[in-house]
This record gives sequence, structure tokens and C-alpha cells, in this order.
Amino acid sequence: MKKLKWTLFLLWGICAVSMAQEKTDEALFREAIQTLASDEFGGRKPLSPHEPLTINYIADQFKALGVKPANGNSYFQPVPLLSVKTQIRKNDIVVNGKKGNLTLKPFTDFVLWSQRSEKNLKLSKADYVFVGFGIHAPEYGWNDYEGIDVKGKIVVILVNDPGFYNDNLFRGKNMTYYGRWTYKFEEANRQGAAGAFVIHDTAPASYDWSVVQNSWTGKNLSLYSENEVLNFKGWVTNASAKLLFEKAGGSYDEALAAAQKKGFKSYTLGVKSTIELINDAQIENSANVAGVFEGTDLKDEYIIYSAHWDHFGIGIPIDGDSIYNGASDNASGVAALFVIANRLNQLPQRPRRSILFLAVTAEESGLLGSEYYATHPLFALDKTVANLNMDGYAPKHRTRDITLGGAGDAETDKYVLEAAATQGRIVKPAANQTGGGYFRSDHFNFAKVGVPVVLAGGGRDYLDPKAIEDEKATYGERRTYHQPSDEYKPWWNVAGSLEDIYLYYGIGLRLANESYFPKWNEGIIYKEIREGKKK
Repeated sequence: MKKLKWTLFLLWGICAVSMAQEKTDEALFREAIQTLASDEFGGRKPLSPHEPLTINYIADQFKALGVKPANGNSYFQPVPLLSVKTQIRKNDIVVNGKKGNLTLKPFTDFVLWSQRSEKNLKLSKADYVFVGFGIHAPEYGWNDYEGIDVKGKIVVILVNDPGFYNDNLFRGKNMTYYGRWTYKFEEANRQGAAGAFVIHDTAPASYDWSVVQNSWTGKNLSLYSENEVLNFKGWVTNASAKLLFEKAGGSYDEALAAAQKKGFKSYTLGVKSTIELINDAQIENSANVAGVFEGTDLKDEYIIYSAHWDHFGIGIPIDGDSIYNGASDNASGVAALFVIANRLNQLPQRPRRSILFLAVTAEESGLLGSEYYATHPLFALDKTVANLNMDGYAPKHRTRDITLGGAGDAETDKYVLEAAATQGRIVKPAANQTGGGYFRSDHFNFAKVGVPVVLAGGGRDYLDPKAIEDEKATYGERRTYHQPSDEYKPWWNVAGSLEDIYLYYGIGLRLANESYFPKWNEGIIYKEIREGKKK
């Protein structure tokens, strides 16, 4: 009987949408994307002159949709960011090795930035150390830093984790957090390295070199930390890395093969560089935009819907266009917040729990806004039921299936399964996540502090595959990820977008109308954090 009740509830919450409401939702969704992704908003880079326009627009929309300020009388949570523009004195990096010297050119061969506030930093004749994947993972019996001292040295690190090359290691093709560049820099910093280069390789990285170039040039942002040891973080191309190993008298291919084996021992390469950095650094406040839709008898418990508002601003021109509008990534996610808020505002009765709408800053700089919220929450984490994050929500065609990220991690899976069933869709676990998608969006920072997350969206079994082919034939197929070409197009199909939004709406509404707190499953590290057994 209980299951029937919830099925009927979900059917009402997800499917009982009048044609007029559908049109209203679609109009609201499209208008918000078109506005946020317009040239007027300048690509929405945090701390740019376009940030005030962006965050005030979001706050105004929240207010109009009946969502109240979440930070006292303010919609804004200040997020202190360290903004650093790094230059290299003499511009190039010269590597001195046994087999001669190598000159690396910025942007072409490497991209480098600092997250230190000191104006001048210098590494003198610093050794390069190859540390394989740069991983210390006791649960996998793996420690690339065992027996090697990297203090004051430059570590050279492979992208991804050993499972990319061997299905019997780690989680096979499903990248672990140890494969993410963020982890690699964190571990290098813990080990006391003076600098760190991750070797870019398109297949294991899951994106090409242009994404690195567009992401890490100009002013770079981070959360300020007094514990930052690394003078610089950076990427080096695969081709340049091969030359570096040659100058050391070795072979990159042999080093790559050796690093994939358990028991690999890191080693000093025998090449050195002197690198002088000049930092133009400021600490400034960006902002998360936070609004709350208050509940009734359980209003002190919270469901969080989140989406990042930022993109890359104005950058390197491609085909004459220098504005990185970020329509799909992630004006569409913010627009989805508005659609859900609009539907909640029209309910005849408020849900029991409160619902927090959180548009976070600086996702593109390393999930910074959500990290700040997770470590400085406006509402207690032990009263936070779940996070439903929305990233890249348009364009999307309708699908018969839903892809579930983190399948098997938490009891939230059943909410996705039951909500999907009301839409006549099936759920498929995300597989072969070589790009580490689970760790690349803001939900991950909530998982890290123990809050269960929902990560689900339309799959690849399209209801009308011919329509997709017709679109490609008419409008062409362009790569838009982190490119200026990520612009809103009136011809976008958003039927699948709305269906996914309604899925999340139904799940959130169900969570907001019950008193149960979904739990992480046994063996999942976040369970211990949630239960206070691990920090």
C-alpha cells in the first residue's frame, strides 16, 4: 500500500503537467538560458565585471519565483577567492638534461598557474621526479610516493588512474577520484613538492589540449589556503613529456608501462629547471546565490538543488569569437533551478521540508563555490537530506533510459528507480566512466562531507534518433565543450531536458515530504563521514 501511495504521488509530481504548464516551463527554461548565455553576460566569469549582473539576475529570479533569501536577508553567500595571474620570467621553461636541453613554450607545450599569493617565487635547478600516477591509496595497496622525497622538486604525473590501462586495477575503466587532476595536485602538495605537471593525454583525460588551454590561462581562481606548498600547478602535452624523458636518457613509453604495475617505484629523472614566477594576486569575494523555499513541520531539514552559474568569461578567440557563453554549461542548469522553483511555487500545499536553491560560483575553476558551501554551510549538514545537482541540461532529446551515476552507493538509487518508472523509463548504471564524471561536478563536494547525492539524467536510447540525425544534417555537428560555440540556439530540442528536470522535481518533492534520511550503503567511504566515524 505504501509503495502504491508513493507511486501515485510521483505520478502526480512528475507526470501531471498540463499542456499550459509545459509551455510555461519551456518558455521559462529557454528564456533563462538565452539571457544568461547572452553576450551581455560576458561568459559569466567569477570576479569579472559580469559577475554582479549574473548573480543579481539569479537573485531576482529567485525572488520572483517565491524563493526567499537563504543567508539572513541576503541571497548571497560571499566566497573568498584567490585570483592569480601568473607569468614566467623569461617566458619559456628550459629543461637541462643528460641528453641536452629542451625549451618548452607556454600555451603550446605547457600551461602553468600558481595558487600562491606571493609576488615572486623561484625554483632553482629543481629536479624533475616521475611519480607515475601520483597516487597514495592504501585501500588499493598503492603508493607512488613510497620511498621518494619530492620536497622542493617538480613532480611529473600521469593523468587518470591505473584502471584505465588494466581492468583488474582500481575500478577498471570507472575512474576513481585518484585519477582526477584535482587529487593529483592535492597529493603533490601534501608530499611537499615545489611544482607539479600532469601529462595530458586525450584518451585518459577525456578531453583534448584545447580544453586545458581554455581553462587555465589568464587569471586563475582558487580558495585561499595557507597550506599551499606548490609554487605551481600545470599541464604538459604528451609530445613534450616524451621529449622531456628523452632528454633524461629514458623512454616515456617504458615509464608509462612501468607505472601501470603494482609496486612501481618513482624516480628522479635527471633533468632540472630553474623557474621564476611573477604573481599578480588578489583576494576578492565572489558569491554563491542561495534561496530557500520554506517547508512546514520539517522546515529545519533541507533538500538542496544546485547548479553552477559560472563559465570562462572572455578568453582566447576561436573562429573570431572570444566570449565563452556557457549556454549548456551551465546556464541550462541554473534555468532548471528556476523551472523547479516555479513548479514548487504553484503547489497548493508547501512540502514538509525546506528546499534550498543554490547557484554556486567557480565550478569551472575546480568546484570552488560548492566546496566553500560544503565547508561553510548556511544550514547544518546533518539536517541536509540530499543534494540534487544539475549541470549541462540542454539541449537534450527524450530518451527511454536514465543513466545513474554512483549506482550502488546510496539508498537514493531507489528514488531514481521509482521516479523513472513513473515516466516509463528504465535506469542504467553509468559504466566505463573513464573521464571520472562523478568527480567533475558540484555534487561531489556534498558527497565528500557525507551528504547523499542524486546523479541521474537522460541516457542514449533516444525515442527519435532520426530527429538527432536531421539536426546534425541541418545545423552541423560542432564541438562546444568549453568553447565559445557553447551558445543558445532557438532550434535546440529541450523535451528531454524538461523530462529530466521533472524527474529531479519529483525526487526532490518526495524527499521533501517524508521524514526519512536516505543513507549511504555499507562500504562507501561517505557513509563513515555521514555517521561521524571519519573526517
